[in-house]
Amino acid sequence: MAKSSGRAVSCLALAVALAALAVALFAVLHRPDDSPEYTETERVDAKSAICAAFFTVRTGVATNTNLEPPGGADDITGSLAAAANARVALYDGGQYLLARLGAATPEDLAGQIRRFADQLMDIGAAATAGAPNTDPAQSARLRNAEDLSAQISGMCG
Repeated sequence: MAKSSGRAVSCLALAVALAALAVALFAVLHRPDDSPEYTETERVDAKSAICAAFFTVRTGVATNTNLEPPGGADDITGSLAAAANARVALYDGGQYLLARLGAATPEDLAGQIRRFADQLMDIGAAATAGAPNTDPAQSARLRNAEDLSAQISGMCG
């Protein structure tokens, strides 16, 4: 009886191991799609929302990076305030875009928005660190942001 009992336990253990292997293989081979499906309405709404946010940020950056000091070129305090507003518009504009980026946003547009937002924050951080627009690296960032802005405008237009 001990032999047949041991054989039954061995067979049961083998059956459990095979069942576990089958479940593991099924789980590996039949993983659900990682990217959820969105309806056309959800994609259109997400695109509209991020495009509206983009145009708001673009307007805010253009407005605040072109401010003239109220007292003219000799107005040190006004110059510092105008520069601070420009940096805030750049950095916060990038953060705002990233915060408004919806999961249903078409991936090509979402990728461009992420790059543009990162570029704005890089420009703002470099400016805060003292990089003038004439600095070669800062100048390259500015050109890249302009190119990205034009591409996104075309995608949102």
